Amino acid sequence: MFGQPIKILVTGAEGQVGQALQELVAEQSSFELISLAQAQLDITDARAVQVKLGEYLPDYLINTAGFNDVDKAELESQRCFQVNRDGVENLAQACGEFGVPMLHLSSDYVFDGHYASGYTEQDEGAPLGVYGASKWEAEEILRQLLPRHLILRTSWLFSECCTNYVRSTLQRGLNEQPLLAVDDRRGCPTSALDLARVLLAVIQQLHNGADAWGTYHYSGAEISTLFAFSEAIIEEARQYDERYQSVMLKAVASADYPTEAQRPSSSILVCRKLLHTFGIRQRPWRTELSQAVRRLYQTSA
Repeated sequence: MFGQPIKILVTGAEGQVGQALQELVAEQSSFELISLAQAQLDITDARAVQVKLGEYLPDYLINTAGFNDVDKAELESQRCFQVNRDGVENLAQACGEFGVPMLHLSSDYVFDGHYASGYTEQDEGAPLGVYGASKWEAEEILRQLLPRHLILRTSWLFSECCTNYVRSTLQRGLNEQPLLAVDDRRGCPTSALDLARVLLAVIQQLHNGADAWGTYHYSGAEISTLFAFSEAIIEEARQYDERYQSVMLKAVASADYPTEAQRPSSSILVCRKLLHTFGIRQRPWRTELSQAVRRLYQTSA
C-alpha cells in the first residue's frame, strides 16, 4: 500500500527552478505539485498568499519566486525589496499560521565575494548591492518568523529556459565579435534541474523525519571563471549550430565590463553541510550544461 504523495506548493513556477520542478515531478508519483506562477499568486499580496495557502494546505512550500534581475534591482530597488524581502515575509507568516514548512532559494549575492576560498553557511552576509541586500534581509526575516524553514543558497543558475547566463551568452555569441567574457570572477555554475533534484531529495528526507532545518549551500561541482564557463557554453553550442564555429572569445576584467550592479568576485559556496546532513553530493556542472544546451536546441527545433 503506497502512501499519499507529498503535496508541495511552488511559487514563481514560471522561473527556471519552478519549471525544472514541474519537469521532475511529472516523471514520478511521490510528489503532488501545485505550481503557481506570478500571475496566479503575487507573493507581495499578503492576503492573496494567505488565501492560496489556506486553499491548498500543502505539506511544504518551495519559494522560487524572486526579482532576479541584478542590474535592474539597482534602478528599481523598491520593487526588488517588495518581492524578495516583503514577499518572503508574507509567505513565512502564512506558513506559520497554517503550520507549513518552507524551503526558500537564496543566493551567493548575500556575500561580498572577498573570500577566494569560498563561503560556508556560518559566514555573515555582506551584500554589495540591492539584489544581495534584499536576499539577505529575506533570509533574516525567515529565520525569525518560521522555525521550520530551509534556506538553500545557490550560484550561477542556468537552464535552457528563461533569462540566464547560458542563453545570454549564446545570443551574444552571434552578435558580438569577439565575445567578451569576464575572467576575474570565480564561482560554480548550477543547473536548475540539478537544484530541483536537490530540493525534492531534501523534502523527501524531511518528510521521513529528518530534523535538519536551517541554511545550506548547493552549487554544481567544479570552480570556474565566467570566461571558462562561456568557453564551455560556446563549445557545446558548436555541436548544434555551425555559426558558433567562428565565435572568438576574449577575456576581460570586470573593471572593463561595467554593469549597473557590482558583483562578488568569488561566488564559491562550500557545500559540505548539505553532504554531511542529507548525503547529497554536488553534480558536475559540465554534464548538466551539455544536457541543457541539447534540450535548448531540441526545443527550438
